[in-house]
Amino acid sequence: QVRLVESGGGLVQAGGSLRASCAASERTFSTYGMGWFRQAPGKEREFVAAISWGGDSTYYADSVKGRFTISRDNAKNTVYLQMNSLQVEDTAVYYCGASRGQFLIPHSPPTVGSWGQGTQVTVSS
Repeated sequence: QVRLVESGGGLVQAGGSLRASCAASERTFSTYGMGWFRQAPGKEREFVAAISWGGDSTYYADSVKGRFTISRDNAKNTVYLQMNSLQVEDTAVYYCGASRGQFLIPHSPPTVGSWGQGTQVTVSS
């Protein structure tokens, strides 16, 4: 399993920006697809964005397309989620996840093999 630690959440006003980071312990990090997911109170965990192991392919939920950007730095074993034009409905705990196996994309919660502890993002109106 890949150990993941998120950071960078916080409180921001609507229209603002935040950047979340997820650091991985696995030395083979560069062979795992990575994703960001979020869970709002009373709702199921949902897909936000994913990136391939080499960083050349990215995928986004329709609700965040054009506002959020996922990226990774394999030299630092870190994946990022840049969140711009934040909306109140983006309020949730954000989790990063590593794919269940090497050279796979985590596009839904069942396809995630390892989760971070989560970081709270709160957007006020």
